[in-house]
Formats: sequence, structure tokens, C-alpha cells
Amino acid sequence: MDENIINEGKTLGLVAYLTLLGTLIAYFMNQDKHNPFTAFHIRQGLGLGITYILIAFVISSFDSMMISMSFWLFFSVLYLYGIYGAVSGKRNKLPLLGDLFQKVFNSIG
Repeated sequence: MDENIINEGKTLGLVAYLTLLGTLIAYFMNQDKHNPFTAFHIRQGLGLGITYILIAFVISSFDSMMISMSFWLFFSVLYLYGIYGAVSGKRNKLPLLGDLFQKVFNSIG
């Protein structure tokens, strides 16, 4: 991928990981540019956000601080990994689910 494309997409790639609202903002701002680097991070951020909500719904039924903190720590690491990839200009797929997010949200971008 061209270095110019990556530099243009870094900011929106970062925004894609800032909650689902940030993902929507990055998605709509990328509609004019069609930057593939940004689209990659939008797909990763959207998948991570949806997975977070779905698993949080299940985790909330447990009344255990240890389970809740483990869940929160796990997703914090994944979000930081995605943010680091966007800022450093790399297309690192998230561990475990990154390939699935790219396939499921392939039409985004």
C-alpha cells in the first residue's frame, strides 16, 4: 500500500476505534475518499465494538468483579492494539477475530 494513502488514513483509522460513534464518523467521512487503510480499521473497529457489546451483555449477568475486570482488561488490550496499528500505519488484524471481521464487514469501505 502506498505511504501517502496510509498517512491520509491514519486519523480516521484512529477515530474508528473510539466507540461505535467514532466508527460511524470514520465510516461517513471515508465515503468521499475511499481510503483502503481507513476502511480496514473501520471494519476492525466495528467488529470489535459489536463483539464488546454482545459479550458485555452476557458478562453482565454474572455477579463477579473478577469476570468483569478480566473482560474489561481483555478488550482494553484489543482496543489499544488496534489504535497502535492505526497510528503506526500498519494493517494488523486483531487476534482471534480480525479475519472474521474483515470477511463479515467486507462491503464496508
